[in-house]
Amino acid sequence: MNASRTAAAAEPRTAFDRISLRRLVLIRSVAVTGQAVTLLTVHFLLGFRLPLLPALIVVGCSVLLNLGSMLYHRAGTRLGERAAALYLAYDTLQLAVLLYLTGGLENPFSILMLAPITVAATALSQRPVIALAMLSVAAISVLGTVHDPLPWRTTPFVFPSDLVLGIWVALVIATVFIGGYTLSVAQEARRLRDAVAATQLALAREQRVSAVGALAAAAAHELGSPLATIAVVAKELARELPADSPYAEDAALLLSQSERCRLILAELAHRPEEDGSSPYTSLPISALVEAAGTPYRDARIRLIFATTGDAADDEPLVQRSPEIMHGLNNLVQNAVQFARHEVSVTIFWDRATVTVEIADDGPGFPPHLMGRLGEPYLSTRAGDQDHMGLGIFIAQSLLERSGATLNFDNLVEGGAHVVISWNRANLETAARALRRNAGGARDATERQPV
Repeated sequence: MNASRTAAAAEPRTAFDRISLRRLVLIRSVAVTGQAVTLLTVHFLLGFRLPLLPALIVVGCSVLLNLGSMLYHRAGTRLGERAAALYLAYDTLQLAVLLYLTGGLENPFSILMLAPITVAATALSQRPVIALAMLSVAAISVLGTVHDPLPWRTTPFVFPSDLVLGIWVALVIATVFIGGYTLSVAQEARRLRDAVAATQLALAREQRVSAVGALAAAAAHELGSPLATIAVVAKELARELPADSPYAEDAALLLSQSERCRLILAELAHRPEEDGSSPYTSLPISALVEAAGTPYRDARIRLIFATTGDAADDEPLVQRSPEIMHGLNNLVQNAVQFARHEVSVTIFWDRATVTVEIADDGPGFPPHLMGRLGEPYLSTRAGDQDHMGLGIFIAQSLLERSGATLNFDNLVEGGAHVVISWNRANLETAARALRRNAGGARDATERQPV
């Protein structure tokens, strides 16, 4: 999950989004309808003598394919990448045959050769898109040299060869550009979608962990009173029963076990909650940062926590939110992973801001990737495909949700340096609101009749 720092960015393998068969059938139905209407209009209304029968047979093949697809497959069928590519390859060839019968590249509708590759680039991966682009370029090249003449009402117009060559060049360039650009945009959108899903999953996991702690503390609070009653009764029984009573040993055992339960519940009650019912949901910023970084202590790396807060201002109390905890977790883990000997975490506050700086003595961030840090799937670890480059993206996304701004740079003496800054007023406002809610919830509980 962590972005490493020793090689170039690696592009992840983007998962293919299966295409709905209904969508392809709908697109082809619109295309077939347009083709049929155009042929009939040009032939009968405008008076151009087209090879109508062969052209309508080509259009009819697409109609039959659509009908067969709807009858053979369920409406909600989603095609695999190979099947989708074959469908779009057929559309390319069908349009090429139709253009062959009606003037080739001299036909103004030759621009529609760009349609199948555009559809493919929005949904398919790189290899089938390249294959379909090559098929389109081959079809365009054939149409530029071999085709039936464009029908005219009068003497046929002869297109200059330079004009046909210009049309061919324009269509080839448009195919490559539109296909490449649309493919890159679609892949970037899919990568961002997957990265956001991973961020939400990480946040949900952190919230579940917090919820388990909240449940344990709530159970400890609710069980405290009946357990105290059991302990008092057990103590009275142990004191009142004679030493030679057959029940004296049972009473002593009951008393010892109730004391053990009291200790267990006391430990659970001190675990921080996230539902607003515990005073430990807000804690000093230094304690929160240390709690976030402590799980990643490594025997070979010295992890140093330091505070340099303004002596004139009290240390701010911060809400222990899953976003802040998981974001700091990722950044500290990343620093420890790539440090050589030492990682320092410095907390600073004044009246306006709260700042956490994380620095290590590792190789630092590659200069050529500085401007892209925080992008999803930016992996810079040499030879390691297990790290998908989501660590910094997740950390930045979660911390920005808490109102933080992040800055990444390298230290002059070497090593990576990350600065996380919050507006102090916003952090403390959230924490105060949390404490007020917690106080209200406790007061309501205390007022309930026993």
